[in-house]
Amino acid sequence: MTELNQQEIVELINKLRKERNAVILVHNYQLGEVQDIGDYVGDSLGLSIEARDVECDVIVFCGVRFMAETAKILSPDKTVLLPVAEAGCPMADMATADQLRKLKQQHPDAVVVAYVNSTAEVKTEVDICCTSANAAKIVASIPEDKEVIFLPDKNLGANVARDLGRKLLLWPGFCPSHMRISKEMINQRKEEFPEAVVIVHPECAPEVVEMADVSLSTGGMLKFAAETDAKQIIVGTELGIIHRLKKENPDKMFIPVSEQAICPNMKLIELHDVLNALENMETEIILTPEVIAKAKASIVKMIEIS
Repeated sequence: MTELNQQEIVELINKLRKERNAVILVHNYQLGEVQDIGDYVGDSLGLSIEARDVECDVIVFCGVRFMAETAKILSPDKTVLLPVAEAGCPMADMATADQLRKLKQQHPDAVVVAYVNSTAEVKTEVDICCTSANAAKIVASIPEDKEVIFLPDKNLGANVARDLGRKLLLWPGFCPSHMRISKEMINQRKEEFPEAVVIVHPECAPEVVEMADVSLSTGGMLKFAAETDAKQIIVGTELGIIHRLKKENPDKMFIPVSEQAICPNMKLIELHDVLNALENMETEIILTPEVIAKAKASIVKMIEIS
C-alpha cells in the first residue's frame, strides 16, 4: 500500500467520520493539521460541554487521556476514542485517588475542588471540578467559612487564591510546559516588543501571571485576541494555540513567550492516528459504571455553575 498524502488522509477521515457517525473534538494545543479537521476545537470547558451535548455515536478525542475520560463520563453511552493511547498528562498523574483520600481524612470538612486536568479516579473523590476558565467562579461559589482543597495544579490554585483574597489548601502539582515560562522570558519579550500586550495561562507561576496584562484560559485568549485593538500579542502558553490565533486573526502578530512551552503529549496525535482511530475504532476509553457515576456529579455541577 502506498503512503497516503495529507489530502488523501483528510478525505478518508471525512468519509469514515460520516460512516461511523462520529464527531472529532480537538483541544487548542493539538497540531495545526489536527485542529483543522476538528468538528469542534476548544478549551477544556468548551470541550466538556460539547462532549455532554454530542448526538453522534462516536467521539474521537484529540487531546490527552483525562479529556477523553471526561467525555466518556459525560456521554457514557457513546464510544470515546483516544487516537494515541499514550497521550497522558503529567499534571494529572501528580495526584492519585489514594493520596486524595488520605488528605481528605486529615481535612474531613473541606470542600474538594479538582481541576479537570485530573484522572477519572480522582474525580470520584471530589466535590466539584473546575477548568482554568471558571476556577475563580467555582471557588467563589463555596462559602468562605469552608476550607477548600484545590488540586492538582498549585499555580492555578495560587492564582485563584490571590484573585479572590482567599486561602486554599494547594496540592503540589503543576504543568511542566507552563512552568518553563519565566519572568525573565516575559521581560525579554516585552523589551523586544514594547507595544505588545501580554496574555498568559493561569497554569503559569503566580510571579509570571502578575507580569501579564491578562491571564486567560485558551478559550479566553482566543476571545481576547479577536476583540483587542492591539496588533502585537505576546502569548504565554503551549505553542499549539498559536496556529488558531493566527488563523482567526491574520492581521495580528502573535509572539510566543517561549519556544520551549511545548507539551509533548499534546503533539502525539497526528492525522494518520485520527484515521487509524476511525478505521479500527481504537483506542476506546473504558470506565466502570461506578467511576462514571461518581465522577459525573462533580463535572455536571461545574457545568451548571458555569
